[in-house]
Amino acid sequence: MKEPSSNKLLKLFLYITVFAILAPMVIITLWAFTNQWSWPSLLPTSYSLRAIKEIFAPYGNVFPILLSSIFLSLTVALLSAIIAIMAARAVVFYDFFGKDLIDFISMAPNLVPSTVFAMGIHVAFIKMSLANTPLGVIIVNLIYTLPYTINIMKNLTESIGKDLEQQAYVLGASPWKAFLHISFPLLLPGIIASITMAYIISFSQYFVTLLIGGGKVMTFSMIMVPFIAKGDRTLGSAYALVFVLSTLIVFGLINLILKKFQKRKEKYNWN
Repeated sequence: MKEPSSNKLLKLFLYITVFAILAPMVIITLWAFTNQWSWPSLLPTSYSLRAIKEIFAPYGNVFPILLSSIFLSLTVALLSAIIAIMAARAVVFYDFFGKDLIDFISMAPNLVPSTVFAMGIHVAFIKMSLANTPLGVIIVNLIYTLPYTINIMKNLTESIGKDLEQQAYVLGASPWKAFLHISFPLLLPGIIASITMAYIISFSQYFVTLLIGGGKVMTFSMIMVPFIAKGDRTLGSAYALVFVLSTLIVFGLINLILKKFQKRKEKYNWN
């Protein structure tokens, strides 16, 4: 039996996608260990551990900054997901004055150029004594991540609806129990997507973090981007490799924790 042409096209698309993802990673890995790679050589002509030694050097404080960046971005991601869940439920399930305005405001950071928006926020944060503080950086990252997380959760909340929760109310469940045991498992894929999206946006922010943090709040992107900007491909690739690997590890842990939480809750419900 011949394989349908649609399946062949799908496989071809998947192969192209995998190649598009893996090819840059291979090049970045090669550049991280490269001393000289001149045209037209397909592979580096000489290798070096200069970038690796630079990253592990104690004077660079790379890994303490990396850990603090992960903690800051995880804080932003979790807060963004929680706010997005509440905002999505409010917009989808309730009618109130200013509902359309709130829906529009949630997209405002994406409509205004980031430089203009960041400068205005910086002036406001200086007056509020939030500039040059971790709290200020967390808040400004939240402003940039919420449009994405709110839209993800809003679309999923609309598709799920509230009928199952209302059935639980009829059977005597409280609103909190109805949400936790019914809606939360259905929303879990969207919550994972929201957390990962917010994390990568926050973790990769450079200009906004530099402006609001004032150089006092150091993140991994702030030490990575200058090497990329000045054209040091070896060091830039090494930092980019650490960036990608640390992000994949965090994403794996987030997915594992939420999946374990769901399985434990399902086991509790079964018992």
